[in-house]
Amino acid sequence: MSLRGEALLDALERGEVRAAEPDGAGGWIVHAWVKEAILEIFRESEIVEQGVEVSAGARMFRDKAALPVRRFTAEDGVRVVPGGSAIRRGSYVGAGVVCMPPMYINVGAHVGEGAMVDSHALVGTCAQVGRGVHVSAACQVGGVLEPAGARPVIIEDGAFLGGNTGLYEGVLVGAGAVLASGVVLTATTPLFDLVREETLTGTPDAPLQVPAGAVVVPGVRALETEYARAMGLSASCAIVVKYRDEGTDARTALEEALR
Repeated sequence: MSLRGEALLDALERGEVRAAEPDGAGGWIVHAWVKEAILEIFRESEIVEQGVEVSAGARMFRDKAALPVRRFTAEDGVRVVPGGSAIRRGSYVGAGVVCMPPMYINVGAHVGEGAMVDSHALVGTCAQVGRGVHVSAACQVGGVLEPAGARPVIIEDGAFLGGNTGLYEGVLVGAGAVLASGVVLTATTPLFDLVREETLTGTPDAPLQVPAGAVVVPGVRALETEYARAMGLSASCAIVVKYRDEGTDARTALEEALR
């Protein structure tokens, strides 16, 4: 498949096309052509005035003509609470998704059914957020457009992203994983697994993957140079302290009270 322009944006909004999708065997397939086509839209679309008129001849926003803010109907089943949120054209937002203000979902993103995107959260360009995921307040799910073949950030079904977490550079968070507030992960961030006693790493071409069901918290580790030891220096890190059980399920169930 190779769609362009409005046909591509329509297909993205219907969920028929995705920048990345499960391969049916536990992995993911990245569709570079989708990101290439989105880049083409940015290059070819002119910047125009958009939105509500605020004065004679002036409107509130200026952006690419092909990428206005989306509008929803009751049939879509999406709840967008008033207060400054925006969901850009060419993004998929599934039925039952709750959007708390202010938040932003960018072009090419895919947010699965029943997810919540809380206040001051970002779902970046082409990011893939699974069903029932909770994206907590101020969480930043980074976007990836270039290089076109690079994996976007992927959050699998049922994961819980705590407040002020950050996921960038194609990080994959496995199904049901829990990230405590303040965890920040990039493609090459080492993840120390205390349960399995191993260090998980990634590269720019094969970014870090957080195991399904892992409970990740922010931590620190001592720096081993002579100067660092003399000054008592340490660096922040991410640690798997356990794997999800009934106890963590009960805590994350607080999400349901907000619905």
